[in-house]
Amino acid sequence: MPTRHGNQQGSVSRVSRKTARLVRLYEDDLRLRFSRLTLAMYRSCLKAFLKWLAERESDLVSVRTEDLLAYQTHLVTVKQRNGHGLSAKTQGGRISAVKSFFRFLFKRSYIVHDPAASLSLPRIGSQLPRLILTLSEARRLLTGIRGQGALVARDRAIIETLYATGIRTNELSSLKPQDIELEELALRVFEGKGKKDRTVPLTPAAARAIETYLVSSRPALLGSRATPYLFVSNRGGRLLAETVNEILRHWAKKAKLEKHITAHTIRHSIATHLLKGRADIRHIQALLGHESLATTERYTRVEIEDLRNVVARAHPRGR
Repeated sequence: MPTRHGNQQGSVSRVSRKTARLVRLYEDDLRLRFSRLTLAMYRSCLKAFLKWLAERESDLVSVRTEDLLAYQTHLVTVKQRNGHGLSAKTQGGRISAVKSFFRFLFKRSYIVHDPAASLSLPRIGSQLPRLILTLSEARRLLTGIRGQGALVARDRAIIETLYATGIRTNELSSLKPQDIELEELALRVFEGKGKKDRTVPLTPAAARAIETYLVSSRPALLGSRATPYLFVSNRGGRLLAETVNEILRHWAKKAKLEKHITAHTIRHSIATHLLKGRADIRHIQALLGHESLATTERYTRVEIEDLRNVVARAHPRGR
């Protein structure tokens, strides 16, 4: 799928020039309203649909509702390389992108009828977080970051920041030094998910770790290079999401934690730990930047599951 800012020519080699032009216009519209991550998600989903359409030798402007129902059926039956089918969430994302695309075409009068208007999305249950650190495991991870050197100080600042704030990986990698207020113990997130800004508190431990990193470690990692970002790689460049997760896996192994830990694991864990500490769910919603309270409420289900396990184990009639 060609874009103005990337080389995607191969992905649309089998679609018409008109289709490619409409896709570019749609992406331009998305770029004005959504973040880069959301744009990439819609682009990927639309690419999958156009590939399916090209294999059927169908043209975009002649698509009917029946064709889109056939695509929905295809998503239910398709198998991935690991032999598993697509999750309901993935299917829903792809159908949402298709609906959004045709809605755009219809509103801009590129088509006279919206064939996707009546499509329904698969029902997705409110999934519980798959993996959460216990308080003891979180403590072992944080206290196990030992040693000297710029990278150790950087890693300590990163992990303390993640556990203090629960910010997403892309929010962490987008932070700039001026986004940190050490005296006020605050961190500002600009254009988080949904392009919304928020300010979240820092723990004293996170503030100390960031200050130590800023004073000596960051200048050592940067050398003569310049970057606007707070956290940098060992070569002075911007941190990638996978690098952040590699850092977490490294220190989790050092702490002898057997769980597969990612930045999202930390995010889920801090939400659950705050809830167990009697934090108000709306405060947790504000910290995590959830647009809907329903997204945050799934952590109360984790609490209920914990309680159910305790009753099953300890109650006289629990078994």
